[in-house]
Amino acid sequence: MRARIAEKHEVAKGTLLVTFDLLGEHVEFTPGQYFFVTLPDVGHQDERGLRRHISVVTAPSEKGVLGLATRLRDTAFKRTLQELPVGAEVEVEPPKGRFALPDDPSRPLVFVAGGIGITVFRSMLRYIRDERLPYRVTLIYSNRDRESTAFLDELRELEHELPGFRLILTMTQDAGWDGETRKLDARFFRDYLGDDLDESTFLVAGPPPMAEAMGEALAEAGVDEEHVVVDRFSGY
Repeated sequence: MRARIAEKHEVAKGTLLVTFDLLGEHVEFTPGQYFFVTLPDVGHQDERGLRRHISVVTAPSEKGVLGLATRLRDTAFKRTLQELPVGAEVEVEPPKGRFALPDDPSRPLVFVAGGIGITVFRSMLRYIRDERLPYRVTLIYSNRDRESTAFLDELRELEHELPGFRLILTMTQDAGWDGETRKLDARFFRDYLGDDLDESTFLVAGPPPMAEAMGEALAEAGVDEEHVVVDRFSGY
C-alpha cells in the first residue's frame, strides 16, 4: 500500500524516527510486529536494495499510521530514508511476525532491550498506556551513553504515567552518568529482580550477540527457557 512520510526527526544521536501516514488505510497489528518498507530510488543503490523489514515503533492505538526508528548507517536504504522529505511517498506492507505482547496481563513481564531493540517495547508500552491495560512491566534498557539512548525522556515520562511500569537503565560507557553502568548478566538480573525471576516472562530485543548473551544470562539466573522470548535485530 502507498504511505506518506508524515514526520521524521532524530530521537537520539544517530537514530531516526519516521512516521508514515497510511492515507486512509486501516491496518491491524500486534505490538512487537514488524513491517516491510520499500523506498523510492533517489540515487542510492547497493546490493541489499531499498526494501527492508523494520519493527513497528508506534502502537495499534495510533490509528492510520505506522512508525519506525532506525540507527543511521551508510547503506542505500538508510541514506535514502534520511534524504526523503516529509510528504514523500513509499510502499509499506502490513505488519507480521510472532514477537508480540503476551495476551495474558496477569503474569509480570520483563522487557530487556539493547540499543535499537527498544523499538518493539515502545510500541508495547504506548499500547498499554493508551488502552489502560493492567500489565506489570519492568524494562531493563542498556546503552553506551545517554546521547545514543532512544526515547529516554519518553520512557521516563511513561514511568510516571503507568502505575505498573518500572524503568531500569544502565549506561556502560557514559563517564557522566551517575546511575547503573554494569553490563547485563545473571547477577544484574538477580540484583534488580530478586530470586523469583522465573515467575516473570522475559522478552528480549537487541542485536543477535546481545540477544544470545541475554538468553545465557537468564538461564544462569534460573529462568526457564520457556519463559524467555527473543527478537534478534539483525543489521540492515
